[in-house]
Amino acid sequence: MADIFENTILCKKCDAEMEKVKLMKNGFLMRAVACPECNEKIMHPVDEQEYHRFINLKNKEFRVKMRLVGNSYAVSIPKEIVSFMEEQKKIMDDMVRLCFEDVGRLSLSFGDFEELKINRRKK
Repeated sequence: MADIFENTILCKKCDAEMEKVKLMKNGFLMRAVACPECNEKIMHPVDEQEYHRFINLKNKEFRVKMRLVGNSYAVSIPKEIVSFMEEQKKIMDDMVRLCFEDVGRLSLSFGDFEELKINRRKK
């Protein structure tokens, strides 16, 4: 099946040919087209759908159990979150970064650790 963004898309406001761009929204990279004349933007429908799925997961609060496993504690990550992340990038058996951010707050990060350090410094 062909991708809709493989075709020429004209701006409905000024009739100019739109250009392919990448947009970053809340750390989520999305494909889009933008009009060079009036700056009108159209998100790729699949990316927009994934973004809304991400926002729904982000706003959802999960209650999980902490268990003692050997000399460490384990916290289960809901399958819904792992499934979403697997679709974005294969993460199973990858190392993750866990840090103690504040009293009562842990951070678990997946992905490139150098990139995470840079993003954390910006905050």
